[in-house]
Amino acid sequence: MLQKSRTQKIFKGVIASFRDMTEYTELAARAEELTSFSGIIGKDNSMRQIFQQIQDVSQYDYPVHISGDTGTGKERVAAALHSESKRARAPFVPVNCGAIPDGLVESELFGHVKGAFSGAVKERKGRFELAHNGTLFLDEVAELPKSMQVKLLRFLQEGVLERVGGEKSIKVDVRIISATNKNLAREVETGNFRKDLFYRLNVIPMHLPPLRERRNDIPLLIAHFLKRAEGEIHAPVPSFSKDAIRVMMDYDWPGNVRELQNAVQFAIVRCKSNEIMPMDLPMELRAVSGNGPPPHLPGPRVTPGKLDLDSVKIALERTGGNKAKAARDLGVGRATLYRFLEKDPRAADFADSLK
Repeated sequence: MLQKSRTQKIFKGVIASFRDMTEYTELAARAEELTSFSGIIGKDNSMRQIFQQIQDVSQYDYPVHISGDTGTGKERVAAALHSESKRARAPFVPVNCGAIPDGLVESELFGHVKGAFSGAVKERKGRFELAHNGTLFLDEVAELPKSMQVKLLRFLQEGVLERVGGEKSIKVDVRIISATNKNLAREVETGNFRKDLFYRLNVIPMHLPPLRERRNDIPLLIAHFLKRAEGEIHAPVPSFSKDAIRVMMDYDWPGNVRELQNAVQFAIVRCKSNEIMPMDLPMELRAVSGNGPPPHLPGPRVTPGKLDLDSVKIALERTGGNKAKAARDLGVGRATLYRFLEKDPRAADFADSLK
């Protein structure tokens, strides 16, 4: 009964984040119970299939290759596969292969002995050894240079490695999970990735859908990020208006879940009331809603004579209250903007607040 009471208390906070929106309230209220694997949120059928795959695959040591666009949560899925497996008590070691300089990749992965090269002042274990008995996650594996692809293939075949400058073979027990935002099969066709290594890594393929293909999860994710923000700042955060939610549902999210999280954080900081409006969203989303400029334009240009409060406030804020510059950004004459400010006291008060 105590656990139930705590759950109801948490859900009450989430419901408050979506006032007057019955459908979104119900979805938000279930966000916590859907956080099943390392913070992965999803109700869409495609995500349910991913959850089932995690449960099915985690009990085996077969290599898994995760594909998906940037920001879809590939590392989270890899971490979930590890935490649900029999290796959960051992290390989970992530490596971004694209972030390591070519000359240091072998040392970073396999380690080196003292004196192996200039600067090698002591012996050092590589990521493979650090992940012994656990899981090694090779993110952006398509970025590995050809020389390292050969060495990785040998390790997958024999389970042994040699540190740079060393002669001793070291046996390591590690599960390999790889990921990339590229089409690895196409990289094989173009000669950028070894075919034999591809087949070794792609034993169990998993593909994460982009956020635009599971839009029904957007309210759940927003509720999750709002709840997290409240926990971080230890204070209530503003809720999302129906219009703001509608804009976020219509946006294509090229940066996927990571971009959505950034947008929620941006809106929390920008909002000056207890409800987030479209004008509080990042510029890319405001452009979709008509409350801001397309990203390539210098300001929120509108049809002359068709000024609205949100566009005027955005232009004034961007120009620091400079009405002449704001008028240029809006694509109207200064006289038009001044007349609008005279007719709308809310806009005039906002302009005065920027002085």
